[in-house]
Amino acid sequence: MARPTKWRKIENIPVIPYFVPSDKDVGTVLQNILKLEELEAVRLKDLEGLEQSECAEKMQVSRPTFQRILLSAREKIADSLVNGKAIHIEGGNFTRNICPVKCMDCGKEWMESYENLESIQSGTYSCPECGSVRVVCGQNCQNKFCRKNCRRRGRKPE
Repeated sequence: MARPTKWRKIENIPVIPYFVPSDKDVGTVLQNILKLEELEAVRLKDLEGLEQSECAEKMQVSRPTFQRILLSAREKIADSLVNGKAIHIEGGNFTRNICPVKCMDCGKEWMESYENLESIQSGTYSCPECGSVRVVCGQNCQNKFCRKNCRRRGRKPE
């Protein structure tokens, strides 16, 4: 049985999801779908100029996994540029952040994707250990969730 795909942490979600050659119409041109984690890999390596190990650490993946993501992205971008295809940016296995979470009843601490914090806030999320819904942010946010992506706002886990 294959391992589930690990979430890739991204910091940037683009506001423009399509790039189309200027003489083409979006509906008639062939396109490549660039996953959000592939775009993040290109941004970190080629735009920010970081080393691969730094990029992998920022995305919270292994260096070989980062290399595969980057190669896939570059292949799609090159195909689009050379063959006049559109680039559609969407999907993938990504999260905006991976935050520490703590159960107030049993004290269990674990890491959770930022996107799941909405269900934690509404009380529909429960502790995997004891089943309690008294779950809070583990980054010292006064026993609640800051809802603003703690690490991106400069807060560090204790």
